[in-house]
Amino acid sequence: MPTPEKHALLSASSAHRWLACTAAPRFEAQFPETTSEYAEEGRLAHAICELKVLKHFAGLAQRTYTLRLNKLKKNPLYSAEMDKTSDVYLEHLVEKAMTYDSPPGVSPEVRVDFGEYVPEGFGTCDCIMIGGDTLDITDYKHGKGVPVSAENNSQMRLYALGALKRYRPAYGDRIKKVRMTIDQPRIQNEVSTETIPVEDLLRWGESIKPIAAKAYMGLGDFHPGEHCRFCRGKAQCRARAEQNTALEEFKDCVPGGKAQTDNKGILTDAEVGDLLERGKQLVAWYKDLEDYALHAVLDGGNIPGWKAVAGRSNRAFTDRDAAISAAIQAGYDEALLYDRIPKSLSEIEKLMGKAEFADKLGSFVIKPQGKPTLVPISDKREPYSPAAADFSGVAEDG
Repeated sequence: MPTPEKHALLSASSAHRWLACTAAPRFEAQFPETTSEYAEEGRLAHAICELKVLKHFAGLAQRTYTLRLNKLKKNPLYSAEMDKTSDVYLEHLVEKAMTYDSPPGVSPEVRVDFGEYVPEGFGTCDCIMIGGDTLDITDYKHGKGVPVSAENNSQMRLYALGALKRYRPAYGDRIKKVRMTIDQPRIQNEVSTETIPVEDLLRWGESIKPIAAKAYMGLGDFHPGEHCRFCRGKAQCRARAEQNTALEEFKDCVPGGKAQTDNKGILTDAEVGDLLERGKQLVAWYKDLEDYALHAVLDGGNIPGWKAVAGRSNRAFTDRDAAISAAIQAGYDEALLYDRIPKSLSEIEKLMGKAEFADKLGSFVIKPQGKPTLVPISDKREPYSPAAADFSGVAEDG
């Protein structure tokens, strides 16, 4: 399993933040780095992905592969889903390798240096594939929160700059374009990809140099926004608090006087859209405040006017099997105590194998449209289609 390395002050993964808020890196540095179960799960999934890439592309011996995989599976955070998503990741890489005229070079977990553009900038690419005139970088994301697009993605472009620096001495001008791919198998089957000429990538790198220098020195202003989501100081940032407590700004998008009389006090759709955008940041900020205050109180701190209490919980058996046995002994039929539940589509596909599954059961499979969800217009997904929702009654994969 990869050993965690010290993060660069201006990391590639946080570039979307420090490119927008140059004061953030030095401000954030005063808060301790933390990890979470989700982060540790991600590291474990990445280790499994790396192992499978090494076996397929680098000829890792079966015995060594099995020993390492079994060791990873002993981790308490391991789940069968990691096996499925890492298989999908490998399938995508294999499909990509087949698009080259000749077998490309494939390397997982490659450390790259983009310090020429970002002071002390470095990071690790999940997989680099190179052949012909194309340098290809793939980033596996294990999270299942928000879909991430590869288009204009600063993290991927910084990785690409580092990879170009690493491989250009050997390949020279043969590398004409860079293809950057984000693979999120827990969210979507399709990958997100951006391909740009090397000249455009280098031009972008030059354009961010002065911004990166300012961020490294802690200069510039705070600019709160959606990029605050993963900032370690998001709950205690004064600039963010000032932005979200300036409630009088909400009045600017709700006209009064005659306009209010003309529409009988009803907000227009345009006003609703504007308020949704403003309110979204306000709600996110309030939740961050709640999380910070709760942890502060649990750690022995004092948030005046607030305390921590036990939330609602559900009853549970201390030993379910023993409880069921006791119910049977009491005269209840075992059939009444169990529900017969068929395996999910994914579990049956894994049991049969993809080829046989497609041949025998493919005609029974349909992918219904998901429930409508309101998202910003910048979201890359296709707009919701009521017509496609006619299939919503079909049982989905569990």
